[in-house]
Amino acid sequence: MHFWLRHGPETEDTPDAAGKVHQKPRVPAPDRAGATADFAWGAARPRLSGMSTNEVAEVLIRPVRDSDVEDLGRVHATCWHETYDTLISKAALENLSPRRMAELWSRMATRGEEYNQFAALVDGEIVGFVGSGPARDENPPRERELYFIYLLAKYQGTGIGQKLFDAACGSNPGYLWVAKDNPRAHAFYKRNGMVLDGAEEVHQLLGEDLVEVRFVR
Repeated sequence: MHFWLRHGPETEDTPDAAGKVHQKPRVPAPDRAGATADFAWGAARPRLSGMSTNEVAEVLIRPVRDSDVEDLGRVHATCWHETYDTLISKAALENLSPRRMAELWSRMATRGEEYNQFAALVDGEIVGFVGSGPARDENPPRERELYFIYLLAKYQGTGIGQKLFDAACGSNPGYLWVAKDNPRAHAFYKRNGMVLDGAEEVHQLLGEDLVEVRFVR
């Protein structure tokens, strides 16, 4: 989840801002292109006791602001650890830090109007975020791509993820890439009318291979 200004297509020698290396060249979207293709949802985890659906119904979904950079970096790093702890090694995840992610968000937070980036806040604290924008693939199946959606594990299953998805995508056509071994995420996207189109790629995430599949709507 991470973007920076690019002046040319990604190659296997050009990692994105999160350290993810794409093994297939991608065409940069207009202006400040380049989130990771990775769009994953954490594994199923129990909700904290005392958290009710009514409480979560008070969630605020709003556009990302420059002032969110530090908080987004912290939540982003935590979500990566929660999402990928069963998909890549602990040693690889140790290379990830809130400070590093905050530096990335300092670039991401000022993207143009063609990008939809929203944060979810509960009691004034950011608990998740989402981003979509112009397609980055060389021959994309749709014009718009959902780059990422992340939500702290304790808020999963509360409806906040759906609110984030709706804010970034609405009912519009689009596509996304997600880890192949992430059934919870697959089920979420299927509920939102997305289907696997058979495309599959191997990307490097923090130096390790991660197989991703593509959903289209």
